[in-house]
Amino acid sequence: MTDQDLDPTIAALLAETQADVGPSELPSFKDISEPPEKKAENLPRDSAHKVDLSQQGFKEITKFYEEESNHIFDGTSYYKTALGGEGEQGQRVHKILSKYLTCQDPKDRTVYRQQLVTSWWELIRVMCPKASDRNLEKPKQMLMRFGVVLPSLFTPEQKQLFSTVIIENNTGEPVYYMDEWFREIASGRLNLSATDEARAPRKNDPGAEAQRIQQLKSKNDGKLQNAESLLNSKEAERQMLENELRNRIDSLCEHNLMLGLEPHKQPYTDGQKRLFGEIQEKLRALQKLDKELAGYLKEFEEAKAIGTSLQDKMSMQPEAVEVSTGDLMIEYQTVRQMAKMTCGRQGNQFPIFTREFYHCVPRLTGFRENVLNILKWVEDNDPECFVRIHKNMKNRIVPYVLCLPTYGDFGFCWEPFDRYNRVTSRGRIVIPMYPRDLKIAILMAVADLRWQVAKEKASYYWMEEGLTGQYYQWIERQKLKGDLKSYFIADYVLWMTKEVDGIQRMDKELRAVFWRFVPFNQAKKDDLKMRSPVYAELYQRDLNRAMSDGY
Repeated sequence: MTDQDLDPTIAALLAETQADVGPSELPSFKDISEPPEKKAENLPRDSAHKVDLSQQGFKEITKFYEEESNHIFDGTSYYKTALGGEGEQGQRVHKILSKYLTCQDPKDRTVYRQQLVTSWWELIRVMCPKASDRNLEKPKQMLMRFGVVLPSLFTPEQKQLFSTVIIENNTGEPVYYMDEWFREIASGRLNLSATDEARAPRKNDPGAEAQRIQQLKSKNDGKLQNAESLLNSKEAERQMLENELRNRIDSLCEHNLMLGLEPHKQPYTDGQKRLFGEIQEKLRALQKLDKELAGYLKEFEEAKAIGTSLQDKMSMQPEAVEVSTGDLMIEYQTVRQMAKMTCGRQGNQFPIFTREFYHCVPRLTGFRENVLNILKWVEDNDPECFVRIHKNMKNRIVPYVLCLPTYGDFGFCWEPFDRYNRVTSRGRIVIPMYPRDLKIAILMAVADLRWQVAKEKASYYWMEEGLTGQYYQWIERQKLKGDLKSYFIADYVLWMTKEVDGIQRMDKELRAVFWRFVPFNQAKKDDLKMRSPVYAELYQRDLNRAMSDGY
């Protein structure tokens, strides 16, 4: 869209939707400096941050949008409410936005556009502490969540689309918008994102002890969840062995009558005699299993006792453990950096929603339900994308997903897991809401997460073992230079968009690496082996490895 396509005056912008937004001009500085009256509203407490190791996959998304409009963008005072009560920061955004929309000189518009980026994030800085308020006005919430300041920057179709977005997180999955993210951080339910600089503990901080206990509890929760998962697995294995043993003993105790010598019964048959050896093997297996189960039970009991002790200590702390303003500002700076990274150095960092830059179709806009739908597709094809192995136990741990209202194209992983709990804590991935291709952005983030988890698992041997080792050695043989992870992300996107459908675009050796360490689901493998001898050969290698030791 060219400059001539933009509305020449703010009055014209508002006149387009005069019935919706009322006045034909922007409110004055005085209007937006007065905070609007709040209305109380009871909203449910979010519990999606809890990890449930029993879940095996995402639920099918059946509802993507509300049937009726929420009318949030129809109010006559949306703009005034969104910027109202935010002091100089709100007034500055109003002033620069007015100049940007009315300016006709391309050079001046570029200057105002850059100024808007800075002033916008200053506005978010003063607004993010308010995100913890469940009764935050909806226009302010939509400003932080979708970047919507002026409803007349919508087309009628876009306005209808955003008016039917599902506001609350009814999915139970850890997918958050920016306002929800700050709310979870401020409440202490979500730890601060990792930064390069370590935060020094503050003396005489009333919340420092509570945060230290919370960190210890988070670390112990990982041990507790993993011990319980292992315990459940071993108990299920014991139940299976006991059932098999019971069936064999029942077969052993069945004797037919001797014909003509009734009521005497026949001796053991050859098949029953073979059961003696099988029963002994089952008993030995049960004996070994019982020893392992006793060890895991002891670990579980110790972790539970520690958890109870920490919970008692937490109960003696202030009832609401909230992050200090200083720490919240650190998280704000982190989120701002995340937003820049979604756009890249040469990307469009314009922060406000406008039809000038929004070119997504409804189902490929980064709304929560759309993101979850694509994540489900990714996991269906790559079932181990969210799997983390500990003590040979596979734990499915979905990362936190932060959806940021940017026009970027790059999804990425900020951290693969919490530093205080590497066993069962969630990682963190960031998704831009208005990219050119939402599926590609999400695939990039999942690839980044996969790479970092695999690298942490291999530790010092990451260049030799596992996924990272095999990929590194392939890159070395190709004599490629550059960022290794960037190469992997590009290849993962190729793997999940082309090879998944049998379209051969990868090097033969590289395809073999991905086939083994980034495997498709079994149904997909069965289908691909019938399509081409290339995949049939890889399928046969799987069978050969399964019959060999150490697979």
